[in-house]
Amino acid sequence: MNALTDALKAELLSVALEAAERAGALLRDGRPADLGVAATKTSPIDVVTEMDIASEKLITGFLAERRPDDGVLGEEGASAPGTSGVRWVIDPLDGTVNYLYGLPSWSVSIAAEHAGETVVGVVAAPLRGETYRAVLGQGAWAGDRRLRVRPAPDFPQALLGTGFGYLAARRTAQAEVVRRLLPEVRDIRRGGSAAIDLCDVACGRLDGYYERGLNPWDLAAGDLIAREAGALTGGRPGAPASGELVVAAPPGFFEPLQGRLEELGAWHD
Repeated sequence: MNALTDALKAELLSVALEAAERAGALLRDGRPADLGVAATKTSPIDVVTEMDIASEKLITGFLAERRPDDGVLGEEGASAPGTSGVRWVIDPLDGTVNYLYGLPSWSVSIAAEHAGETVVGVVAAPLRGETYRAVLGQGAWAGDRRLRVRPAPDFPQALLGTGFGYLAARRTAQAEVVRRLLPEVRDIRRGGSAAIDLCDVACGRLDGYYERGLNPWDLAAGDLIAREAGALTGGRPGAPASGELVVAAPPGFFEPLQGRLEELGAWHD
């Protein structure tokens, strides 16, 4: 296993940024203008699936050229163990429904783990014109702008982000949590890309974010970016962020938000 040096971190960041930029350009420029409207041989959803797979193939192919000994975990099935101690965790298109409908909040999320710890995270949002990045211990950035979370709000003044699953039973449970939580906060947003939601916490555009049912590729990069911008992240009290529950918020608000979500049963269907 290679030691985690500053030079290795810089290399991993450079590779992640280039891969995300290339995949973002493919998705942005390759999306048919009439997607979801025109009658075609394949359904609009098939086209989105094709773009998702093409994005992952582009990323994994680029990584194989630049970092052939690394492992890979991708949403569309790419999986290889690697021998270097580095593993890439890839969501080639986060926010597929937004992409299908022509909404701008979709992203490419690429994280690099070393010895099981996320050390680099990049989230590219081409239609926002922004790419968010973080290196463990070196802060979070969008271009030249250092990202910082908002100060902890009082609970009634908090603007939250969340997301919903695809299964009806889970959505019903998540809707009940929102029904009870919404009167207690300023408002709740549903953006449609978990990676962007986590970056919006980092940017100070949301006071907090929570969601149940995320996969490792949904949150790996955004979780690091949020933490490097000053957020706390986790799952249920005392547990790390996981598919059961992800919570991200500034210190001082994270704790009451996490506690309230525990009371509301946001961690189970």
